Amino acid sequence: MNPLLFIFLQATAPTPEEIEAKRDSIRAGARMMIETAKNDPHTFWQEVGESMLQFGIKVLAALLLFVIGMLLIRWVKNILARVFARRKTEPTIASFVSSFVSISMTILLVVITISTLGVNTTSLAALLAAGGMAIGMALSGTVQNFAGGIMLLAFKPFKAGDFIEAQGTSGKVIEVNITATKILTVDNRVVILPNGALSNGVINNFNGRPLRRVEWNVSVSYGVDAAKCKAAILTIVNSEPRVLQADTDMKKLYKELNISAYQLSTVNYRMDAIPAPFVALKSLNENDITFVVRVWVRANDYWDVFFALQERFYTELPPQGFTFAYPHMDVTMLNNE
Repeated sequence: MNPLLFIFLQATAPTPEEIEAKRDSIRAGARMMIETAKNDPHTFWQEVGESMLQFGIKVLAALLLFVIGMLLIRWVKNILARVFARRKTEPTIASFVSSFVSISMTILLVVITISTLGVNTTSLAALLAAGGMAIGMALSGTVQNFAGGIMLLAFKPFKAGDFIEAQGTSGKVIEVNITATKILTVDNRVVILPNGALSNGVINNFNGRPLRRVEWNVSVSYGVDAAKCKAAILTIVNSEPRVLQADTDMKKLYKELNISAYQLSTVNYRMDAIPAPFVALKSLNENDITFVVRVWVRANDYWDVFFALQERFYTELPPQGFTFAYPHMDVTMLNNE
């Protein structure tokens, strides 16, 4: 047994002296009832009738209280459901909160109903507390995942449909529940990540913003005309219709992407203008020179544009005289004869 649970049970359990005192009290009461029934049967049965009547009234009151309490719980659940529907709350959060409130109120109602019958609920409360402590200790990992799920659902670092990278796994989020998150990888595997570790780790959300910047490093041989090479790269980039230009109508773009006013008001979400496609000489290497190319696209077009333009750089630049370099060594042979 867990040491903490053992100490708690020891503190709440009755002592042998208390148990013996209760037994003596019960024996004394039983003897008194027998003596009364022998000496004064009329008074005995009158007291029994009054006791039964009082107990019956308590039973009726307890039943009435229980029925009213169940109706109240149902009313509270309906109120919560309407509030969650009006605010478009995450279904998982709505279901959890509704269940938690219902279970808590039901337990409280049962305790109140039992106390209405005149039963001492102190021992029942201690038993419930001990049971809750034991379950909490046994399910400590699950409780951590549960708390992590609450954090993810409350702060929403990602949502279903986003492509994320976390805990060494990358893929599309297909489900977020209260204890785990399901990821569909690019090779069609389903990976289940516990929310406890997920909420405490680094999460890279590739769909966290509606617009993204794409970057390439294009390396060509020494001796090319840098200005003409930059112009050729810009021509290829600007001919791609999915590349966003500096004159893009941002209001029309955000309306097309169905971005809400709330999202546009958050930090680092809104862009008032798109930077123009950018090409610059980045570095002078041992065997080649490298141009950096940067453009902005819709987040959903990122990989399609990346691969399409990378292929066009490879196929369209060499015919224009901008050849790609490769590691090589020039060897000069000297004839001393």
